[in-house]
Amino acid sequence: MSVAESKVSGIVKALSALEDDLDSLNTKLADMKKNLNIKAQNEIDELMGKTREMATKEAEVIINDAKSKAESESAKIAQDGEAKLQEVQSKIDAGLNDAVTHVVSTVLKA
Repeated sequence: MSVAESKVSGIVKALSALEDDLDSLNTKLADMKKNLNIKAQNEIDELMGKTREMATKEAEVIINDAKSKAESESAKIAQDGEAKLQEVQSKIDAGLNDAVTHVVSTVLKA
């Protein structure tokens, strides 16, 4: 029975060593998962930062374009307003003499 016990003992030792190897591999795997998660989170953070930066730049371009268009439209509206004001002023100036003459004539007849 000593040979059988020796073989059983050898198998138990081999299984024990295999179990230790599996535990070691599980520990290494857990560490690798942690490292991978950390790297993935760092990459996500970096990409989020770049995305925010790109979005901010794009928003600035859009805002500047809108501001430019609004200023241009505002200037055009101001020009149109000024032209209409000049037109009204010239009509008032043109009709002022006739209006004064008519008022004086009406007052003198009364």
